[in-house]
Amino acid sequence: MLRTLLTRDVIQWIPDVRDWREAIEIACQPLINNGSIQPDYVEAIYQSHEQFGPYYVVGSGIAIPHARPEQGVNQLALSLTLIKQGVMFGSAENDPVNLLFVFATTSNYSHIEVIAELAGLFDDQEKINQLIQAKNLDEIFSIIQGY
Repeated sequence: MLRTLLTRDVIQWIPDVRDWREAIEIACQPLINNGSIQPDYVEAIYQSHEQFGPYYVVGSGIAIPHARPEQGVNQLALSLTLIKQGVMFGSAENDPVNLLFVFATTSNYSHIEVIAELAGLFDDQEKINQLIQAKNLDEIFSIIQGY
């Protein structure tokens, strides 16, 4: 499923960003562009972060920013943004974040397969290191397609 959702048009390689807000805005843009989410989804992620903190920073250098299905999701979607210099999210043990997997799901249950595949990827430290060290979009795409 990751190979199906993570197409070339939703993968980005970004040198750096100002802060976590810009990181989320940039990471969501491919899903706004393809109609998977509404722009309101970005604001919903900001509000969730402000209310609960960076709970979606799930491991060293890895974040899965997301909001509720009713907050602007049109279809099941996933994007991947590599921020080469990393960005601080306020997650002491897991900052800086380099990999942002923006996740949009249409229901509370439609995402289980995607989450299972992401968990498998996150457990493969060699693949995570390869993604973080990727020098361009083509390398990221190749790593994902080979997973």
